[in-house]
Amino acid sequence: MSENDLYENYPNIAHVDLYYFNLRRIKKMKKGLSAKDLINVGIYTAIYLVLFFVIGMMNAIPILYPAIYLLIPIVTGIPFMLFLTKVEKFGMVTIMSIIIGVFWYFMGYTWLALVGYIPFGIISDLVMKSGGFKSFKKNVIGFWLFSCGMIGCQMPMWVMADTYMEGVKQQMGEQYALALAKYMPSWMGIAAFGIIFIGSVIGANLGRKMLKKHFERAGII
Repeated sequence: MSENDLYENYPNIAHVDLYYFNLRRIKKMKKGLSAKDLINVGIYTAIYLVLFFVIGMMNAIPILYPAIYLLIPIVTGIPFMLFLTKVEKFGMVTIMSIIIGVFWYFMGYTWLALVGYIPFGIISDLVMKSGGFKSFKKNVIGFWLFSCGMIGCQMPMWVMADTYMEGVKQQMGEQYALALAKYMPSWMGIAAFGIIFIGSVIGANLGRKMLKKHFERAGII
């Protein structure tokens, strides 16, 4: 007798299997973060930062700078969605956002990088947790919020414009500073939310399409 025949003849078996599956999942989620969870956070944070850094090199050409708001979530959406197939507990996305914020802080993006990534990371984590990390729609919203943390890296050019632009002039030259001010005006900080949303939706759906088997195995719908 096949497994399907067994379930058809004894339907209660399917309910018992589902019950114990959910019970094991609940017990697992109640536990704190394991060493495996932290290793996954480390691996996918490193992947995210490498991709971010490579795409971020486009800012060497001021006219291309705004494009990073679209391209970064598209490219990082694939590994981030794979990361979410391994997330079942609150805190993993938050820890990732803290690590990224601290990294960019030490890379010279000031404390505003922390202001960007940490709050957005926590809110993102809460949104995805509300769907049990299994709701694709909430995961997309969460990924968008997480990605909005990158705005903190550009905030110095708007919040402390004089000091920031003076440093840019010294390092990159006056022509670059003028072009940067032209293509990255203060209103870009607001427009970035919309641009990042578009990129996040595209990136998340690319990840879902490319990682279909992983999504099915993780139960993300």
